[in-house]
Amino acid sequence: MENGLESTGDSRLDQAVTQWLLYDKNPKTVAAVRSMVKDKALSELQRCFGARMEFGTAGLRAAMGPGVSCMNDLTIIQTTQGFCAYLEQCFTDLKQRGVVIGFDARAHPSSGGSSKRFACLAASVLISRGVPVYLFSDITPTPYVPFTVSHLGLCAGIMVTASHNPKQDNGYKVYWANGAQIIPPHDKGIAAAIEQNLEPWPESWDTDGALQSSLLNDPYQDIHREYCQTIQQHCFHRELNKNTKVKIVHTSVHGVGHIFVQAAFKAFDLHPPYAVEEQKDPDPEFPTVKYPNPEEGEGVLTLSFALADKEGATVILANDPDADRLAIAEKQKSGQWRVFSGNELGALLGWWMFQCWKQQKVEGKASIKDVYMLSSTVSSKILRAIAVKEGFHFEETLTGFKWMGNRARELMDQGKTVLFAFEEAIGYMCSHAVLDKDGVSAAAIAGEFVSYLASKNITLSHQLRSIYEEYGYHITKNSYFICHNQDTINRLFERLRNYDGKNSYPKECGGFAITAVRDLTTGYDSNQPDNKAVLPTSKSSQMITFTFANGGVATMRTSGTEPKIKYYTELCAAPGNSDLNQLNAELDNLVDAIVEHFYQPEKNDLTPRPDRYIS
Repeated sequence: MENGLESTGDSRLDQAVTQWLLYDKNPKTVAAVRSMVKDKALSELQRCFGARMEFGTAGLRAAMGPGVSCMNDLTIIQTTQGFCAYLEQCFTDLKQRGVVIGFDARAHPSSGGSSKRFACLAASVLISRGVPVYLFSDITPTPYVPFTVSHLGLCAGIMVTASHNPKQDNGYKVYWANGAQIIPPHDKGIAAAIEQNLEPWPESWDTDGALQSSLLNDPYQDIHREYCQTIQQHCFHRELNKNTKVKIVHTSVHGVGHIFVQAAFKAFDLHPPYAVEEQKDPDPEFPTVKYPNPEEGEGVLTLSFALADKEGATVILANDPDADRLAIAEKQKSGQWRVFSGNELGALLGWWMFQCWKQQKVEGKASIKDVYMLSSTVSSKILRAIAVKEGFHFEETLTGFKWMGNRARELMDQGKTVLFAFEEAIGYMCSHAVLDKDGVSAAAIAGEFVSYLASKNITLSHQLRSIYEEYGYHITKNSYFICHNQDTINRLFERLRNYDGKNSYPKECGGFAITAVRDLTTGYDSNQPDNKAVLPTSKSSQMITFTFANGGVATMRTSGTEPKIKYYTELCAAPGNSDLNQLNAELDNLVDAIVEHFYQPEKNDLTPRPDRYIS
């Protein structure tokens, strides 16, 4: 091998390592690779160089460390060079409009990588090509990047974050000129451009020069001020907010959210929430939690419960580390805490956004036939039930806010009003100023909602029950199995596609009759006259939805960022059917049947989620 190193015995690996050492200028990752080669650490080299990170609609997400499989200085430069080249093809005015770059607080000292370092390198690449860059000078929530793209009319945005992933991970998330995350075919176009621009350009490593460039702008103060101003259009009860007696605790789970949620509460004239002291400052080690993910429920909220009990607070708001998602818990009369599911919060916030819209008395207000709400196909259908009764439009999209953000932009361009969008993974778009999930505006809006309910002596739990009684109970159970073997995953889904012979899906599951099947991997939908799915399909991920005769719906899908086979189940009851025990028992039985007959966890060696059901 060149560079005076011995061959690994694998010519393809030798070539990848040689090219890496030729291009990389980070002394820590260079030393790590040289050490692996010297020690003949083949499995480690294979892990780092076996396959380049795949750039998809979610951008990149991987562990920080050396090699093409990881997030590091060189892969960030290569990715940004490809992205820049693709933007040059798509926009003739790129050098007039520019790109915004934000970052969270993640860091990986052993490889010298950090979100801020990666953001500066991305800025350096773009500036080297004469592109104006709006680089935030400090950590920001992810929603600030799409807000900036829309607010300043930029060509694109980059957010360096791994959201709620484990501490060793990082990510590179991309927004298009419409303010939404990219969707096909942009992902393929960017991926191809990355492959064509792997050799670092002459000035790509020159972060010092870039930071001195006249093309570099810091939007931090202006955007923070404008964001807090813009979200005030969703504040409808300012006087009530000023005088509320409700006490709220907030945790940012060692992420970026603290100062931004405090500012959003101030913008709504709400009393500042009590901050969980041990978790309010950014810390890339996430020392007080096993997983920095509020979706995992009570384990992440232990310190919040303690603070709330101490201060007499009845509501807890929790953001994930990049503050684009929001969890809410409420103290019950029994003294126990109830952590609401993402679907329950979708019902509550959707209902609240509609009530606020109804009470608005503004000139030029949209008629109800021009009002829309959106949710992803694996989320609760509660918004559909509300829309049917109230007369506005409901649409479902593919999983992920990239689809909802892009659809919202299309509708807004047609003069429609998009009031709300949500996904069951605690993601909410309460303001169309950000065409992505936004945990900061959602926190302030939730604060006002809680204060309003308290003034009527109503809790969130009571309000949720009222919504279900009026529009029909929607009971959900979502969970996942862990599977690291791609062949097993493929085999499991192919079995479902050839259940009773070739190209035949199951007609029943453990005695539950199946009335419809939609397969968004193959494009099959038994509900359509031509059996062709209306929603976009993708062969790169697995996703099958079964509709049952009892009103149940179950979707099985793979995760784009984790080794999980997820399931999402819901039983939609008609208004008036409020025997909760019976509904829950029926859904439990349906889920057990799906696990036993479709997942076959013992046969497929699947690891269940520790607390299998997330209600």
